Amino acid sequence: MGDRLVAHGIGGAKDLPLPLELAIAGAVAALVISFTVLAIAWRKPRYDAATSGRPAPAVLDRLTSSTGWKLALRAFGILALLYVGTAAVAGQDTLINPFLGTFYVFVWVGMVPLSVLFGPVWKAISPARSINLLLARVSGSDPEVGLYAYPSRLGYWPAVIGLFAFVWLELVYPHSTELGPVRLWCAAYLGLMLVGGALFGNRFYEHADPFEVYSSLASKLSVWGQRDGRLLVRSPLANLDTVAAKPGLVGVVAVLFGSTAFDSFADSSPWVRFIQSSEISPALLNNLALLTFCVGVGVIFAVGTMLTGVDDSISRRSLPNLFAHSVVPIIVGYIIAHYLTYLVEYGQTTLVQLSDPLSRGDNLLGTGDLAVNYWLSYHPDFLARVKVGAVVVGHVVGVIAAHDRAIRLLPARHQLTGQLPLLLVMVGFTVGGLSLLFAA
Repeated sequence: MGDRLVAHGIGGAKDLPLPLELAIAGAVAALVISFTVLAIAWRKPRYDAATSGRPAPAVLDRLTSSTGWKLALRAFGILALLYVGTAAVAGQDTLINPFLGTFYVFVWVGMVPLSVLFGPVWKAISPARSINLLLARVSGSDPEVGLYAYPSRLGYWPAVIGLFAFVWLELVYPHSTELGPVRLWCAAYLGLMLVGGALFGNRFYEHADPFEVYSSLASKLSVWGQRDGRLLVRSPLANLDTVAAKPGLVGVVAVLFGSTAFDSFADSSPWVRFIQSSEISPALLNNLALLTFCVGVGVIFAVGTMLTGVDDSISRRSLPNLFAHSVVPIIVGYIIAHYLTYLVEYGQTTLVQLSDPLSRGDNLLGTGDLAVNYWLSYHPDFLARVKVGAVVVGHVVGVIAAHDRAIRLLPARHQLTGQLPLLLVMVGFTVGGLSLLFAA
């Protein structure tokens, strides 16, 4: 990628307004203190998807459930696809083509804060869902129901493959900023989504669309939920508790967390020196490292959740998926910490480029004359505090979510001691994550 597209505006340990060791010590202390307070004051589970939350204001419920609102969001998704697709097909094969920024910045990174603020954004604007809906209307079929029932044993595993395919393209593939390969990836994605939707209906998108699964998980940290078709206002922790523990959920969080950690690791000085001095192909080394990070996160988390006592009412093998929701706030925290500058600054650049999709000097959206504000890059102390704060808050929220689930699932004699292995895993994630985040 180009310098700004690859660097993500991360900076390094020099950005920290305090020693890295002190930041890590403070983060670990915050986790341990949080766990101790929870052990004393939080003795009964507080969240229940069947009862948590209160009805949202009636005007909001009517608006968001109205056909006009839903169609407007679908129309936006289709128009955005056509607009950016024009840039992808007819635009110049250069880094100023807005197709690349839209794909890597707005869709991948921007979707996280949007989903946290407004709910499952991608589900509402998904071009694949919209096209599937149009085809169903034309054929007289029901878009919710395909030709076959979606196999429940597959769970989120198709989304795991899709998510890994994306992070591989972005982080490892050497031609990730050439228009042709990225265009081909998107065409293959859309084709697979349409075939899957025709075969299995909208249930396919809930489990197999990597962007929808990603957005829906992030939206569990929003204050918006649903029950029986009604819009609810919930605390983010109560909303997080509604994550369905299905096969592949650990794989999803492992790819999301592991790939972000690898992105930091790939920019670190030791890895760069090793790549440059090794006789092995850099592409092969990066492929192996990305896979190792993703699989490693999944294995470490699974082991940490399974090292506890259970009774006959629950299978030990089910514990990783049952606790995987606690990794979601950690992922969101690291996404904010790792990609904030990238989103804000390169996002502005992409907004400027979108006015000229064919690089002819047009100003179709009226944004072509905007100047990019690099305030975050010029204030590294503030940026570093935001990074550390996002990581710490994410881990603390994860510890709270895991604790509430533990006291509901584990037998009384293991409700606290059974959480210690998972607490150690989260401490390890904190130490490793902060070290990698500022290692570049």
